[in-house]
Amino acid sequence: MRITLKDGSVKEYDGAKSVYEIAKDISEGLARAACAGEVNGEIVDLRTEISSDCELNIVTVHDPEGLRVIRHTASHVLAQAVKRLFPEAKIAIGPAIDDGFYYDFEAEAFSKEDLDKLEAEMKKIIKEGHTLERFTLPREEALKLMQEREEPYKVELIEELPEDAEISFYDQGGFVDLCAGPHLMSTKGIKAFKLTSSSMAYWRGDSNKARLQRIYGTAYNKKEDLAAHLERMEDAKRRDHNKLGREMELFTTVDVIGQGLPLFTPKGTKMIQKLQRWIEDLEDHEWGYVRTRTPLMAKSDLYKISGHWDHYKDGMFVLGDEEVDKEVFALRPMTCPFQYYVYKNSQKSYRDLPYRMGETSTLFRAEDSGEMHGLTRVRQFTISEGHLVIRPDQAVEELRGCLDLAHYVLDTLGLAEDVTFRLSKWDPENKAKYLGDDEYWNTTQDALREVLKAKNLPFVEADGEAAFYGPKIDIQAKNVYGKEDTMITIQLDCAIAENFDMYYIDQNGDKVRPYIIHRTSLGCYERTLAWLIEKYAGKFPTWLCPEQVRVLPISDKYEAYANEILKELKKNGIDATVDNRSEKIGFKIREARLDKLPYMLVVGQQEEADGAVSVRSRFAGDEGVKPLHEFIGAICEEIRTKEIRREIPEEERK
Repeated sequence: MRITLKDGSVKEYDGAKSVYEIAKDISEGLARAACAGEVNGEIVDLRTEISSDCELNIVTVHDPEGLRVIRHTASHVLAQAVKRLFPEAKIAIGPAIDDGFYYDFEAEAFSKEDLDKLEAEMKKIIKEGHTLERFTLPREEALKLMQEREEPYKVELIEELPEDAEISFYDQGGFVDLCAGPHLMSTKGIKAFKLTSSSMAYWRGDSNKARLQRIYGTAYNKKEDLAAHLERMEDAKRRDHNKLGREMELFTTVDVIGQGLPLFTPKGTKMIQKLQRWIEDLEDHEWGYVRTRTPLMAKSDLYKISGHWDHYKDGMFVLGDEEVDKEVFALRPMTCPFQYYVYKNSQKSYRDLPYRMGETSTLFRAEDSGEMHGLTRVRQFTISEGHLVIRPDQAVEELRGCLDLAHYVLDTLGLAEDVTFRLSKWDPENKAKYLGDDEYWNTTQDALREVLKAKNLPFVEADGEAAFYGPKIDIQAKNVYGKEDTMITIQLDCAIAENFDMYYIDQNGDKVRPYIIHRTSLGCYERTLAWLIEKYAGKFPTWLCPEQVRVLPISDKYEAYANEILKELKKNGIDATVDNRSEKIGFKIREARLDKLPYMLVVGQQEEADGAVSVRSRFAGDEGVKPLHEFIGAICEEIRTKEIRREIPEEERK
């Protein structure tokens, strides 16, 4: 038997060997670091026996897959600890995830004190050094084992497996769990771990199924790596838009209004207003868009023509009952079918295309309660929506233009380096979900793929993520906790014009069906605001700040001068206030810093006499005394260019 290793060397054996035995034969150190094997590209357990020629890579604690094995084993140790301390708990599933692991239980909610006790019990189990023994059973015996142990969730999982399936389990010190593996050889292989939180979760993510309790944790090979991760998590908590946005009084939510329906305070409204005005002016004045304004609801007839009624009805808020009411309405989940009728309002020729329609669209989607979070997933939201009606020969150029516009917007906001690209394709195994045939989908997907390649953008491809009418380029970003969301989308639709009888007159006087590009330039304003809060930890670029300047009179005697300054600032379009409280100037400065303001203007006797201001900024600290007109000129230029000023560290502020 010839085993070809990762470095190209070959090991030969007379008989079958486990992955672990081969690792040990290579070196004792490799065996100690080994977590799993990769046989012909497939991750397998260390206990897996190899009996024929293959390519083998030993996965160690230094590899990402090795870290997943450590975390998966830690999840089993957690389950064992829960069963020891809470014997009535029922175990569900416990996978490794990108930044750690979790395990779901049918149990009472776990408190912070419970997590502390479970951590202590896990340390005890790890110290006991239980070997993880893998064994398999036929389906019926596997069912019997889990039934005898009164684990209904495991029984349900087994029942879904084929009749002839051989089912694997792991036993660690008497705790037995249904699992495909792979796992460490012993619990002692877990060197550093931490339970981080607990929350409610639905069995299999279905709100119609049992409510479970989920415990999250993480594990690393080194204590130093764990400490660094926990510090990152603390920074994430400080940046979490759902916490920081509320503390900064940008938005709030109220139970009696409803989940996923945020209220924006004057500060948050000001920020969204600035973003919206910028995008509308940008699209209309520089990128050739015409602006539309369409209803927030429509009769079901419209959505039946567009296909949303058949393909998206469960995600819509429907007003009325089709079996009872003469007319049934629904709040719009997207604007495209409305804008099609704007296009159809007058006949278009080939010379009129591309016809780019933009709209600041408020949309409504019936999100599950368990899916909503802060501003990133809500039931009412507003997007910079647009639809480009184009000739087929314009598709490539217009798709590139949409990508260029999206990049310009992201770059201006300082977010361009934080995104990844995804080609979202249809699921050929579930064709009933989509419009069009194989040729349609292959052609449109190839078109988007070539555009991404032409722009030299690295991207991944994802089956089943397309809209029902066409594939998408999705621009993705992660929040502070690593969860990925779609921020901007560009979709090519070559089919829907037929449904709406959309056409243009070509050079020969014939009617021709156009293509349509569905796109956003900024995406969802709510989600973008959440992203900006987390990106900048609330310290926004000056042009976006709801309060750009605060004037701080040293005493009541200079309040009149402060108000004169305020008047000049506002005259120049600068968002400013005066802090005229009877507080010491040091207190006022500290308050302004805590509010993350870009600029403070301190004024007293000398500043009033000279028509000047003493400038303190978030970027450079004390910037000295400047004539008022000079400061106004500088900040207006910073706002006009949307400059992102770098904050100079304290040690460099000399």
